[in-house]
Amino acid sequence: MRLHLVDGTYELYRAHFSPRPGHSAPGGQDVKATVGVMSSLLALLHDSKEAVTHLAVAFDNPIRSFRNALFAGYKSDEGVPPELHAQFDLVEEAVRALGVTVWSMKDHEADDALATAAARWASEVEQVRLLTPDKDLGQCVRGKKVVQVDRRQEKELDEDGVRAKLGVPPASVPDLLALMGDDADGIPGLPGFGEKGASSLLSAYGHLEAIPADASKWTVRPRGADKLAATLREHREDALLYRKLATLVTDAPLKESLKALEWAGVPRKPFEAFCDKLGVTTLKSRPKRWAA
Repeated sequence: MRLHLVDGTYELYRAHFSPRPGHSAPGGQDVKATVGVMSSLLALLHDSKEAVTHLAVAFDNPIRSFRNALFAGYKSDEGVPPELHAQFDLVEEAVRALGVTVWSMKDHEADDALATAAARWASEVEQVRLLTPDKDLGQCVRGKKVVQVDRRQEKELDEDGVRAKLGVPPASVPDLLALMGDDADGIPGLPGFGEKGASSLLSAYGHLEAIPADASKWTVRPRGADKLAATLREHREDALLYRKLATLVTDAPLKESLKALEWAGVPRKPFEAFCDKLGVTTLKSRPKRWAA
């Protein structure tokens, strides 16, 4: 069996900003994003190629975590469209109505839940599939045992794929994000460091601590090496903090067992009642497997 781990927050945002028509519930609430997530998960659950048996969906709810206490500029709920923010609890209810396990993360992030589950159960399944295109999840990829899947672009990254895409192995992904930054998470990176220069250094040295302070000792010569070395010397503590922000934890509090993640089908009554609540009767005919 394989374990599918879905970044629900990414799916929610993707559905909200998609070009598909909007939808309002009978009471007038905008529920486009929630309906989009339901539709996307139903497609996944009935995808014969994915052959889903065990899965969970993780959400940031709220979009704050312990990292906000470490760095004021880290991502938060600020700027989230109010009509989207109003669906954070609703979408979790929607996923549960599909019979799927939900991890609602408070002090940690959805990505921490995915990282924890991958580390905890990789040895017990044929493969762990991380369904998200976010670069930071690349650090969790292990050989072909734990892979990252971008459903929208239909791309799958194993360990060699991460190295080809980012220029570094999975273990160096937090270091890479520390140097080049990650706009999605509010990590600014160091001035002058782009992906090419950062990946060049880390492909040679692996981690921040191993990069010599003096550029004359570097075995690689990215553009502006002397200036980059000076920046790294001046902002080394910042870089170490940014790496901590980018490093996913593998001990997030997940109470479920692997057995509890087994999908038994869509529970008909709760699902149909939820469809009525949203005013999306067309979804009622989508499930192909009902819970016993």
